[in-house]
Amino acid sequence: MNKSSGSIRDQVLKPLEEAGLQSFHFRTWLTAGMGFFTDAYDLFIIGVVTTLLKPLWHLTTLDLMILNSTALFSAVLGALIFGRLMDRVGRKAVYGIEAILLTAGALLSAFSSNFLMLVVFRFIVGLGVGGDYPMSGVIMSEYSNRKRRGFLVNAVFAMQGFGLLVGPAVAALLLSSGMATDVVWRVMLGLGAIPAAAVILLRRRIAETPHYALGVKGDVKESAEIVQQLTHQTVDVQGTVNELPKSWTVLFTNRRFLLTLFGTAFSWMFLDMAFYGNSVSSSLVMKALQPHGTLIGDTLTSALIFLVAAVPGYWVSAFTVDRIGRKFIQGMGFLVMALAYATLWLAPGISSHVAEFLIIYAISYFFIEFGPNSTTFVFPSEVFPVTVRGWGFGISASAGKFGAAIATFLFPLLLKDLKLSGTMGILAGISLLGFILTTLVLPEPKGKTLREASGEHLLENAQTDAVDGMSFSHV
Repeated sequence: MNKSSGSIRDQVLKPLEEAGLQSFHFRTWLTAGMGFFTDAYDLFIIGVVTTLLKPLWHLTTLDLMILNSTALFSAVLGALIFGRLMDRVGRKAVYGIEAILLTAGALLSAFSSNFLMLVVFRFIVGLGVGGDYPMSGVIMSEYSNRKRRGFLVNAVFAMQGFGLLVGPAVAALLLSSGMATDVVWRVMLGLGAIPAAAVILLRRRIAETPHYALGVKGDVKESAEIVQQLTHQTVDVQGTVNELPKSWTVLFTNRRFLLTLFGTAFSWMFLDMAFYGNSVSSSLVMKALQPHGTLIGDTLTSALIFLVAAVPGYWVSAFTVDRIGRKFIQGMGFLVMALAYATLWLAPGISSHVAEFLIIYAISYFFIEFGPNSTTFVFPSEVFPVTVRGWGFGISASAGKFGAAIATFLFPLLLKDLKLSGTMGILAGISLLGFILTTLVLPEPKGKTLREASGEHLLENAQTDAVDGMSFSHV
């Protein structure tokens, strides 16, 4: 009997795609999610650290801009490196290395004795953060099922919400502890090593994904064994499959993949320009809003916004993304962000009314999370073929981190020159661009198998494969 490569691949992966949520899904979620907890903790805490270091090390505005953005600039590089590596040598071979970088960078940062040392160690942290995006996103996607893939990948990213909450809580606790300032900032940075270190061993032990074993290695037997082990369903398939093109140029020579890459990369960049500028510089936003407020008070205000707006937003997105779709959530989120920022811009007097400003600011945060901050992570884990999935995700994430780095670098200067209302006007324009791009370019992967959502069939050789007697069953 003759069966095409595509048919064999679909048959091998069908039990995984149709399986209900099982324990291995949640183990993978926890293993992957702790990296994003660390990322978010670090995202918030560096803004407090630089505020503390400014008088201690006599930092200039340029120094603050560099410290706030260094890890984000190196994350651009980390996403590209790990995205390409995971396609070339496998998911299993490199998973966990990014967590080692995160752990080492956080610990070394805590022992920095001068500005240059801290910049170097923050660069190491950024490499780990950048690498974590394609690694964890793709691995979770390739272990997921068809109906709940969006939930599982979104849930990995939603761990960022807890990091955003824990960051200011830890900062407020340490700031009120009476501990010396020179010790406080070191403890803040060093604590970031704990969650990443906790999952290094789990990540190094994770099995290769069946999608990679089948799609990149062309190993039907290995993939079937992994699927059987995960789902406890018998998978009996004999045969061979044609090799898929592995060159990175696939993303740039196929019109569909190139257009999709344009959409995932630039929508992520627009999102991160708004999100990271606000989050890393949240202490500056609070200071611009309440010039006479204390650092502890500003930190607790940020924590309250994260608690009532950001954290729920992540999980509302996770529980609805498979029902209402990635594209709708992302477009809606960008549009509400644009309206919220435009309100703060066009009614500059609102910044003198703290309660009103914070309500609108919190609404923007909710729809960042129940919106593009979640879906820009989900999209690239689904819409690229397995042979270049890491690369496509890596390019998208690096574009996002580049936008984040630029925004974080410029945000203190924008607040100084354009004030709070003018800065919000720029964020409104960026968010509107994200809405337009999402609407015009991105596909909807909801409800499709990973092979269908990625357009992997476009890479398959039309030639059928000879199969020495193929049987398939799942019990």
